[in-house]
Amino acid sequence: MPLFGHKPVSTSARIVPTDTAPLSKDQKAFNGLIKKIGARRARMGEWEDILPIFRQKYASDLLPLQEQCLDLQWQLARALDAAHGTKGITKGEKRKLAELIVELSEAVLAHKDHGELKELFNKHSPSDYDEDEAARLEGMKAMLELTLGMDLGDDVDMNSPEEVLKRVESQFRAQQEAHAEAESSRKRSRQEEARAARQEAEEKQQSQSIREVFRKLASALHPDREPDPAEQARKTVLMQRANEAYEKGNLLQLLELQLELEHIDQAHLAAIRPERLKHYIKILKGQLEDLDMEIQHVEEQLIAKFGLPPFKALHPSDLISMLLQDISTCQRQIAELQQQIATAADPKQLKAWLKTVSPHHPPYPDLDLPF
Repeated sequence: MPLFGHKPVSTSARIVPTDTAPLSKDQKAFNGLIKKIGARRARMGEWEDILPIFRQKYASDLLPLQEQCLDLQWQLARALDAAHGTKGITKGEKRKLAELIVELSEAVLAHKDHGELKELFNKHSPSDYDEDEAARLEGMKAMLELTLGMDLGDDVDMNSPEEVLKRVESQFRAQQEAHAEAESSRKRSRQEEARAARQEAEEKQQSQSIREVFRKLASALHPDREPDPAEQARKTVLMQRANEAYEKGNLLQLLELQLELEHIDQAHLAAIRPERLKHYIKILKGQLEDLDMEIQHVEEQLIAKFGLPPFKALHPSDLISMLLQDISTCQRQIAELQQQIATAADPKQLKAWLKTVSPHHPPYPDLDLPF
């Protein structure tokens, strides 16, 4: 569940300068945070709008094509294996056929466990597929552990990007908690004690700031004090929103609810005491960080689940166009694979085709299927 409602931030939550009272540094900082939170909310709103459409279209339009590509690669590997044992095939051609069969088998086995393909791989490869795969995954795990400085455990499934990501996040949280526990158990100096006391006082004041806003709202919204049934129902809904915002420590939503009820106005915002404004700024900074983490989590999950480019900036508006491009690529690859299967069944065409084969540039499509 999202940490925040993702409707746009009300522009009324900004502090507006006047001719006689220009904005202070903290007032500008407050407005800047409101603007940034608004942009992050809009970004999360875009993700929430596009993700159901993307998932539905991925499942209905792209996934069947990807499955068809894998099946055709399997058919091509079998056709090349059949050609490998026919008369008239030279040793050089058999070597090329074996290389192609091994590469095709690896391509399909990377996405699904297939006993017959493993046998085909082992038949034409000097090594054993299961042993090669175990060594590859162990090397990948060791490299990841060395890079991140953590132990992923012996039970992590390296074939599942989602599980690896969850394990990394879990280990990272455990490291943070262990570090925090070690820091708290370590004997503090007087300076550290003073810093901790200041931080505790600030957190208490920030909590008090949120509590004060909530109390004013609760007093105005209490449904039992409203005789009009329609207004009572409206205030009941608003009170639920206020309770949710208070539980999450979401100052901005509480302020927006006050604005919605017209209990505060621009003059009220401009008159917030400097000390209280500083507390508001710290609270909003924390909410901005939470939104950034929420967006990052959504994008990381997309990359892991759907095999999206890991180092390319993701934007909701690009998601469907990327999907359409993948669909077009899969359709082209299906046509190419079907043609190559037909070629493998004709000895003359097969020999001509093998002359185009390079170990580093196989003539079949290079499928990059994210599942």
